[in-house]
Amino acid sequence: IAKQNNEVRYSIGLVPQEYTADEDLTGIENILLCADLYGIPRDISKKRALDLLDLVELTEFKDKKVQTFSGGMRRRLELACGLINRPKVLFLDEPTLGLDVQTRAATWNYIKTLKREFGMTLFMTTHYLEEADALCDRIAIIDHGKIIVVGTPTELKDSLGGDIITVAIKKDVDITGLVEKIEHVKEVKKENGSYMIKSENGEITAPLIIETLRKEGHVVTRLSLTKPTLNEVYLQYTGRSMRDAEDSGESLHAKRMMMARRRH
Repeated sequence: IAKQNNEVRYSIGLVPQEYTADEDLTGIENILLCADLYGIPRDISKKRALDLLDLVELTEFKDKKVQTFSGGMRRRLELACGLINRPKVLFLDEPTLGLDVQTRAATWNYIKTLKREFGMTLFMTTHYLEEADALCDRIAIIDHGKIIVVGTPTELKDSLGGDIITVAIKKDVDITGLVEKIEHVKEVKKENGSYMIKSENGEITAPLIIETLRKEGHVVTRLSLTKPTLNEVYLQYTGRSMRDAEDSGESLHAKRMMMARRRH
């Protein structure tokens, strides 16, 4: 980077979190402007721009001003602009932030297509854990500016070493000690009024929990058994859920909650 900074700049692309396209220009004019900044000859950039517009399904809107675009269309245009120089590495900063569910799913498909069509390395920051799980080959969980753990989605979930049983009871009493004595229970954590119980075998442990609590006079109001998710992984390694982190306001600005990397 220090010795070949220009070469590095030409080999990377960026899709920022904020919309950067000029609203007074058309879709294709914005892409061509990005190409001009990279010094790409117009006879080459024009064909690339048309190909990229087709990729992100904006061909019929290429001559429309960006100020008429919806949020999803703008996000797709940002993707096209970030690809105009055919980068070896593409950085995606919160690529689906603020999008509705349908548009977010469509954006996921575009991101999957990028790897398939261009064979590039993608670095993506996101606070949507399901997004990281669906799109990324390797994930790094970041808390307070420090990388806590790195691995594939499967490796991270397997690192918890068991199933997760969530239990809520009617009385506001601490049942941690009681549950810890049950067979196959490895760990008990209380979160937002419920108990997150890690078990070596959830199918065996769940009935034992219900029976043990019943004998002690406790009424179980909710019980669920799930395989580990990235939210449980996040809770395990940071001591709080992603929702708590989002509520603190850290995840949307300077302190990224999750950085995920997708490699070719």
